[in-house]
Amino acid sequence: MTRVAIVTGGTRGIGHAISVGLKAKGYRVAATYAGNDAAAQQFQAETGIPVYKWDVSSYDACVAGLAQVEKDLGPIDVLVNNAGITKDSMFHKMTPDQWYGVINTNLNSLFNMTRPVWEGMRARKFGRVICISSVNGQKGQMGQVNYSAAKSGDIGFVKALAQEGARAGITVNAICPGYIATEMVKAIDPAVLEKSILPFIPVGRLGEPEEIARCVAFLAADDAGFITGATITANGGQYMI
Repeated sequence: MTRVAIVTGGTRGIGHAISVGLKAKGYRVAATYAGNDAAAQQFQAETGIPVYKWDVSSYDACVAGLAQVEKDLGPIDVLVNNAGITKDSMFHKMTPDQWYGVINTNLNSLFNMTRPVWEGMRARKFGRVICISSVNGQKGQMGQVNYSAAKSGDIGFVKALAQEGARAGITVNAICPGYIATEMVKAIDPAVLEKSILPFIPVGRLGEPEEIARCVAFLAADDAGFITGATITANGGQYMI
């Protein structure tokens, strides 16, 4: 039986690597995106993975979108909650839009995406929910109170929901990437990378998106059924817990 996986924010960056990695493992994959039509269409043409456009901060949009994916591909077995945004600001300057925009996309989306597929997973006695959190959800980051709060909330979501899904054969886990070599990170001033970021990563380099994708593939596998409520910290030693 070929399992169906869906990856939110699955056409770019870490999400791109996750989508491609899961397809390589034999999953039927759907990738969602929010706004960059050109990048999504290029991704679909290059990978053969179908793309679906909706706003994961909207519950109704998630319900409708997930119904379409299941109609096209079949019941969803693996959900990767990867979509996320940043709206950085020092807290004394942070606006309500910056706060709620990040909370809605990075945290509330976990409910919006997981709730509609949860009952089906329970009925089938199998499911994998994998949430991409962040090192900054573990240690906090100045200028990212909104982002750190949301990503920390992701970890709490995982720990609680894992307890509810365990008897139904559903695992719920988190992955906390550190600095990964995506377009966003590569756009950082090289001088800032060399002086303020790389010296604090013991392995001495940025992570690769494919390294996070391999963590996802491990947790998604049927053989990972004894691992739930866990957090994989993939940050090159930058922060250890």
